[in-house]
Amino acid sequence: MRLAIIDLGTNTFNLLVAEKKANKMNVLFNEKRAVKLGEGGINTGIIIQEAYQRGIAAFEHWVSVSRKYQVDEIFAFATSAVRGASNGKKFTLELQKRTGIKVSIINGAKEAELIFKGVYNACRPGLENVLVMDIGGGSTEFIIGNQNGILWKKSFKIGIARLLEKFKPSEPISWIEVQEIENYLSKVLKPLWEAILKYDCKILIGSSGSFDTFADLILESRSPRTNLGSKKTFSYNLKEYFSIHDQLIRSTKSQRMKMPGMLEMRVDMIVLASLCCSLVLKKSAIKKMKLSAYSLKEGAFYEKIDNKKKLIKS
Repeated sequence: MRLAIIDLGTNTFNLLVAEKKANKMNVLFNEKRAVKLGEGGINTGIIIQEAYQRGIAAFEHWVSVSRKYQVDEIFAFATSAVRGASNGKKFTLELQKRTGIKVSIINGAKEAELIFKGVYNACRPGLENVLVMDIGGGSTEFIIGNQNGILWKKSFKIGIARLLEKFKPSEPISWIEVQEIENYLSKVLKPLWEAILKYDCKILIGSSGSFDTFADLILESRSPRTNLGSKKTFSYNLKEYFSIHDQLIRSTKSQRMKMPGMLEMRVDMIVLASLCCSLVLKKSAIKKMKLSAYSLKEGAFYEKIDNKKKLIKS
C-alpha cells in the first residue's frame, strides 16, 4: 500500500509519500512548502486572495508529485487556517474541483489525535506520562498520554501566525513585548497548567516544525557540527536549548537568517515559537525535552494503515 498524505497547514503545506512495509512506514518523499495561508487574514477569519492563490498552486503541485509516485490513495487534511476561515469550505471545494482530491477539514481534537499517533510511532512513550506540543501557525495542540494512549488533549488558538498578527513584535522583540505575550499565553493556557499537574508530566515532546529548527540550531552550534539526518527522535540538553532561546529573542530577522541551521520559512515565527516552548518549560516541572520528527501527516499515515488500536481514552 502506497499513500500520499497532504497536510494543509497555516504556514506550510506538507507532503508525505510512504508505503506500508511489515506494518511500518517506508518514506519515499517528505517535504514542506511555505504557503502562509493564514497571512493577512488568520485573525479575521478569511483566506485573503494572495494566500488563496498560493494555496491552490501548492496543493496542485503536491497532487502532481503524489501521482508521479503512483500512489494508491491521496489523503488531504486542512487545519486551523481553513477551518477558521469564512471562505475555507469554498477553498477546499475549489481544490477538489481542480484536482479531484477531497480535502477534509479536521477539527482541533482530531488534529491533536493524529499528532499523538505520529509522535507515538516515532518516540514510543512508556508508562510515564508525556506532554506533546505541536506549534502551528493557526493553533497549538497539547496532548498528554503514554504507551496506552491519550489521557488529555486540547487545541488552543495560539498559533504563531495568530500571535504575530495580534502582537506585531519589534525586531528584536522587546522585553515589554515578551512579558505581554507571556502574560497572554499564561492566561489562555490555564487548562494546560492544570492538566500538567493532574497527570504529573515530566517530559515534553515537541512535534516536528519549530522543534526541528531548535534541534538544528543546537547541533550547528556544537563542535564538531552534526545534523539530525533521518533520526526520528532527538533529546535536547535544556541548557543548550535555553542558550539558543536567548539568542533568538535578542536577534533581528536579518541576524536569524544567518544562523546556521535556520530555515528561511521559520525566520519570522521562530522567536514566538520559542517563547511558547520556554514558557511551558518554565511554568511546569518538566526537566526533559525531546523531538519527534513525526507529526500529523505521519499520524494520518499510521491511522490509514492500522485501525486495530485507537490511541484515545478521552
